[in-house]
Amino acid sequence: MSETPAKPAAITGAEIFVRCLQEEGVEVVFGYPGGAVLHIYDALYRQDSIAHILVRHEQGAVHAAEGYAKSSDRCGVALVTSGPGATNAVTGIADAYMDSVPLVVFSGQVPTHLIGNDAFQEVDTVGITRPCVKHNFLVKDVKDLALTIKKAFYVATSGRPGPVVVDIPKDVTADTCVFEYPKQIKMRSYNPTMRGHSGQIRKALELILSAKKPMLYTGGGVILGRASEALTELTRKLGYPITNTLMGLGAYPASDPQFVGMLGMHGTYEANMGMHYADVLIAIGVRFDDRVTGNIEKFCPYAKIVHVDVDPASISKNVKVDIPIVGQVESVLREMIRELESMNTKPDTEALTAWWRQIEEWRAKDCLKYDKSSPLIKPQYVVRKLWELTGGDAFVTSDVGQHQMWAAQFYGFDKPNRWINSGGLGTMGVGLPFAMGAQFANPDATVACVTGEASIQMCIQELSTCLQYHLPIKIVNLNNRYLGMVRQWQEFFYQGRYAMSYMD
Repeated sequence: MSETPAKPAAITGAEIFVRCLQEEGVEVVFGYPGGAVLHIYDALYRQDSIAHILVRHEQGAVHAAEGYAKSSDRCGVALVTSGPGATNAVTGIADAYMDSVPLVVFSGQVPTHLIGNDAFQEVDTVGITRPCVKHNFLVKDVKDLALTIKKAFYVATSGRPGPVVVDIPKDVTADTCVFEYPKQIKMRSYNPTMRGHSGQIRKALELILSAKKPMLYTGGGVILGRASEALTELTRKLGYPITNTLMGLGAYPASDPQFVGMLGMHGTYEANMGMHYADVLIAIGVRFDDRVTGNIEKFCPYAKIVHVDVDPASISKNVKVDIPIVGQVESVLREMIRELESMNTKPDTEALTAWWRQIEEWRAKDCLKYDKSSPLIKPQYVVRKLWELTGGDAFVTSDVGQHQMWAAQFYGFDKPNRWINSGGLGTMGVGLPFAMGAQFANPDATVACVTGEASIQMCIQELSTCLQYHLPIKIVNLNNRYLGMVRQWQEFFYQGRYAMSYMD
């Protein structure tokens, strides 16, 4: 007579938490302990497959998780306690939301029976973060914990990526149940489109091939969608000029002659002129940010617009487009390449030659030139020197300000995931924790943080983290003793009244 198999032993919610992270392949967690998450920290202490990085502030934890995710195509993970731990994390969460960074942020919460009673270190984390997350969860029963964590990683990394917050009360981490991790997940209310509509793709290609003055306008969605190789192949097959947004730098090699530089208010003359006079605009993985479009009424006035994006909410949100294609960017570009190879129609060579002649005239103005004979060290020179010393192959993070734009303009990124900055929220202080995350994700790589004396002080406490973990990060501080970007605007718009922008 066969024996009845023994039932699996129940384990605590804290142990379930660790097992879930192991199932997801998580190797690094950035965090800061506190009372509400001590059960979890005790469970982390009793395992050795997940490294915990002790930061000096919860904002630093989330930014480091962002840097980890942006530099590795993996999901970043942060762990904070309840109350001020959660509120300190909000800036990082909002930054990740604006730049579509895949993160799961776990926050502790007071025990379930105290929720709503203004308990010690209680805040409504779900309510506070709702406007700046892709989704959030409050787990009230240990039996729901594993499924919720599985959902969190799925939502954070699929479709248009983004941060997900999982709020876990302390008693949930102490309660026990049998652990069972779901192998697959389906959410009835969330089903991102992966493949573009074949009819729309065909229609888009017909328009693209009819262009006399085409421009490819590509952004961070290409990098997030791991579509850089497909973009490069399609661009070279077409022979069209291509420009990247600030967040898209590296999606297409900057050293390639078809690349006309970054566009937008800090972009090149040739990129912006090309956009303005284009008759067909192929927008891929972009959101038509105001720093690119300027006055929407005057943006690309002559162009028919094709827009490829995984997020249907981004299509025609800011600029009305003529041919929308919703789908995972890499999948859509691969389908475009296959369709292009099967079509008899080719680009108009004569018109394209004339268009390139015009672009080269704009490029000849050399809009990024600077005085190299100056006895002062120019920031442009510093960034180019950094490029030379690193062979153009470093992971470069930046804070927010003039130094950010000099790094974007003068480093020359040939690979995706190498340029790590805050584009949407424009968060000062991110550069150092971004670099920490990038270094942990790429321990053998050169990581450099280009910063200014104002930004670096926003998260300066993380230098202690770098020291503790022996991180060989290179910090390039372009110190001009001013809030440089603020001073520049005060020159342009406030008749040189430098109100509170001088730092001594």
